[in-house]
Amino acid sequence: MNLAGLLPYVMPIGIGLLVVLLLSLVPDPHRRPLNALGIAGAGGVYFSGGGLDAWELPFGALMLYVAYRGLTSWTFIGIGWLLHTAWDVVHHLKGNPILPFAHDSSLGCAICDPVIALWCLRGGPSLRQLFPGRRVPRRRVVT
Repeated sequence: MNLAGLLPYVMPIGIGLLVVLLLSLVPDPHRRPLNALGIAGAGGVYFSGGGLDAWELPFGALMLYVAYRGLTSWTFIGIGWLLHTAWDVVHHLKGNPILPFAHDSSLGCAICDPVIALWCLRGGPSLRQLFPGRRVPRRRVVT
């Protein structure tokens, strides 16, 4: 497999890392509730034609419950991303992608979501906590 053939598998990992990086910049106490909202939204992304008919509704309800619990628990947010990963795999295998115009979009989402889940299961650390040995140099103000 050449480099271009790996792109559909590597790019979602990069997207997941970028999402983690951006979310780690959100200051506490806003980081966890923002992520809980993301889980609530992820639970409804297939509602308008995911191809699993009425099964989309109980999954959305489950994700809403997990998001609610995620308001106070990083573990539940991580579980939510892992649940969404499984749902993405089902949709990919069924042939109903998250983006109808991008055939492998559910597969990409299934690769990206565990990256975010791992960060959440570590407690959603800030950028400083992710890279504790690195100091951000401060600019000196010369007057």
